[in-house]
Amino acid sequence: MRFAPLILLLATFYTTPAAADLRICNQSQNPVTIAIGFRSEKGWQSEGWWVAEPENCAVVFNGPLNEQRSQYFYIHAVDDIGGNRWDGRIFMCTRDKSFTIFGEKDCLARGYERTGFMEVDTKKNRDWTVQLTDADLQ
Repeated sequence: MRFAPLILLLATFYTTPAAADLRICNQSQNPVTIAIGFRSEKGWQSEGWWVAEPENCAVVFNGPLNEQRSQYFYIHAVDDIGGNRWDGRIFMCTRDKSFTIFGEKDCLARGYERTGFMEVDTKKNRDWTVQLTDADLQ
C-alpha cells in the first residue's frame, strides 16, 4: 500500500456560525475521490464518493462536527491518475459505486471492499478542513 508523500492537516475556523462541516481540499495535481467514515447514531458508518478537483474542496460532511458522537473522522482519498493514496490503518467498508455502509466488520463477507482510512482529529471543533497535498507541489 502506497502512502501519499505528504499530508497536511489544517484546521480552518470561521466566524460565521452557519459554517459547520468537514471539507477536504485537494492541493494535488489531479482529481481525487474521497470516502469518509465516522461514528453515527447507528454505529460506524462509511460513505463515498466525493470528487475534489485540483485546487478545490469537497464538503464531505454537513453540520456541526462537535455534535457527533466522536471528534474523529476517517478519510480515504485516491488519485487514480497519479497513483497517490491518502489512507491508513483503520479499516472500513467501501465499494466502487456511491455508498453508505453501516458497520466496519466483515466487509468482504458482506460484499464490500475492506479499505484503509486515516484518522483525522477535529479537536471537537464545529468545522474542519483537511488539505491533501503531494510532494510535487513543494
